[in-house]
Amino acid sequence: MNQEIIKRIFSSIILLPMALFFIIKGSFFFNFFILICFAIASFEWHMMSKKKSYYIFGFIFLFFSFYSIYHLRNDFPGDYIYLLMITLICVSTDIGGYIFGNLFKGPKLTKVSPKKTYSGMIGGYLLSIIFLNIFYYSPYVFTKPVQFTSDIFIFILLVSTVSQLGDIIISYFKRLSKIKDTGKIIPGHGGLLDRVDGMIFAFPFSYIILKLNVLQYF
Repeated sequence: MNQEIIKRIFSSIILLPMALFFIIKGSFFFNFFILICFAIASFEWHMMSKKKSYYIFGFIFLFFSFYSIYHLRNDFPGDYIYLLMITLICVSTDIGGYIFGNLFKGPKLTKVSPKKTYSGMIGGYLLSIIFLNIFYYSPYVFTKPVQFTSDIFIFILLVSTVSQLGDIIISYFKRLSKIKDTGKIIPGHGGLLDRVDGMIFAFPFSYIILKLNVLQYF
């Protein structure tokens, strides 16, 4: 196991519980957390895209993305459940893509992001479905059993797809800027945008879907 993978694992062990704490805690703590994340993501975008024609559009998108994160946590029934569910889909998609992509390799998904493979894409879908099943049947999350419906299944696939597309889109902008990582703030991962590239697309997508009442869960 090389040094980068070790750094990646230890960073995740620290970051995931911290993010869960702020999501569950809510109120001022959560607002402060997403404000700091927005500031870091905006700075990284500024550094990687300054003097580019799409510079200002990135800031507008980031603002809408973090706006949707705030409202996913505060506007919907079930308190933090929706935000936690979407975060879990994105994280498990990323983990599944990384593990399956490294284990099975195979054909590349796109030239924009050379490390992305079809096996990684499938692994992302599979792990997100497995993790969400565990999530829905956990007695620590729901006080009563929640049926895993076809609507939930479709929602998982959609969010996972958007998350993977978001990852590729940020990779595309990194290629345009001729950089490997958006920053160095997270050991083993790079910048914050490297870590949340899929999430910043998945959150506004999910917010719109839920706001339009397209799907009902519990």
